[in-house]
Amino acid sequence: MSLQIIPVSILQDVSFGDDLVDILLRTKAGCSLKDGDILIFTQKVISKQEGRKINLSKINPSLLATGIASAYEKDSRIVQLILDETKRIVRMKNGIIISKTHQGFVCANAGVDESNVEKGFATLLPKDSDKSAQKIRKKIKTKTGKDVAVLISDTFGRPFREGQTDVAIGVSGISPIVDYKGKQDTFKRILRVTEIAIADELCSAGELVRGKMSRIPIAIVRNYDFGKKNGSLDDLLRDKSLDLFR
Repeated sequence: MSLQIIPVSILQDVSFGDDLVDILLRTKAGCSLKDGDILIFTQKVISKQEGRKINLSKINPSLLATGIASAYEKDSRIVQLILDETKRIVRMKNGIIISKTHQGFVCANAGVDESNVEKGFATLLPKDSDKSAQKIRKKIKTKTGKDVAVLISDTFGRPFREGQTDVAIGVSGISPIVDYKGKQDTFKRILRVTEIAIADELCSAGELVRGKMSRIPIAIVRNYDFGKKNGSLDDLLRDKSLDLFR
């Protein structure tokens, strides 16, 4: 069977407290879920549902945030949110702030984002994306009886590469890494370091049918055999001692 990537269009804008599983199951694609499907939810729809949409008018910037904002010509309220979401600033240069978030991600602006949200608001990353994915997966199992995997994706930049790509920031029901270490390649050489981040690849594949300008916050990947192993986001986060870019 060929790999399928199915977009799930949702006309309504998701708000705090909405039931994402109910919304999914009311769609044509959601009504036909199959065992082994991989559901990919955007970070933005999860953040909105979990109340991580912030009214900027309620933010009081600190002197530090105001100083950074002035130096980089940024909104001081956005800078304050970035600082609040940051565990450690990795680098600030040319108006870009690279942060390590409390969740362990290294990304621009600590994931604070003003896109696809009304003017005067911004969204923050989910506090625990693995937990968010697990909750959705369990509810789908309860309501449909289907065993699926759930990924939560966000758009990240990459060192030494232009452009951005979607990566997994939440994982449930699937191992995010396929480990080839110890296996033979086609020339019978033993592979020693090859680990493929399939969760990131699946999230990028989902982005191909979602895009950024449409109301398609969910994609379903079908006919991809990912086995029964489970994993977590921690499997994807490289330890600082092994990171040559920090």
